[in-house]
Amino acid sequence: MRLDKWLATLGKGSRSEVRQMIRDGQAAVNGQTVRDPAADCDPERDTLSLRGTAEDGRIMRHVMMHKPAGVLTAARDNRQMTVMDLLPAEYRSMGCMPVGRLDKDTTGILVFTCDGELSHRLLSPARHVEKRYRALASGVMDETDTALFSRGIDLGDFTALPARLEILRTDAESGTTLAEVTVTEGKFHQVKRMFAAAGHEVRMLHRCSFGPLELDPALPEGEWRELTDGELKALRQAACMEDRTEKA
Repeated sequence: MRLDKWLATLGKGSRSEVRQMIRDGQAAVNGQTVRDPAADCDPERDTLSLRGTAEDGRIMRHVMMHKPAGVLTAARDNRQMTVMDLLPAEYRSMGCMPVGRLDKDTTGILVFTCDGELSHRLLSPARHVEKRYRALASGVMDETDTALFSRGIDLGDFTALPARLEILRTDAESGTTLAEVTVTEGKFHQVKRMFAAAGHEVRMLHRCSFGPLELDPALPEGEWRELTDGELKALRQAACMEDRTEKA
């Protein structure tokens, strides 16, 4: 990758701005000042510094976020806060985007990646990547609902694939049920529509896991962290991708 493209991808400025920075001798690769914007670099192996300060030059990032309620899962929105506003600006510059989406009022694990192939594979219905949600629903649910979910539910415009419904707790006094449901799809409002088709309104929805990843219990709402090597390897395995980290 050209040095000027590397810096622009990291959000260090426009292409013209970073070219001037390089010509001014402000950039160093592997400890050596480089003044040629077209110099060939390897962002995953080379070290980078600007104005004498070491920079994280990786352009391939993978993130776990504890999405809070009230935030859109979108790249940008002119009127409302999005999940991208919770990340440093350079993550948008390098194309680190959400894998799928969560509704505005839904909380829980949201995965981001710069790897378009990984994202595509994780979202492909053919991969059957599981997503587990915890829901507080109106009404007292029972084995009839469990059987309905296990058969798949006709939602009119499509039939949801069979899902696992586990009833955790029912409260006859308040007329509510706390349950977990595991699905292998992620269509628009799907989980809420499945409960509605069974005669129950979802009052709270939280995604506990995405594929092999469980939401880090130490991660507060609105916070994020990068995936560990083990978590990334598990995601790649779920996507049936070769583990590039081992081959590097």
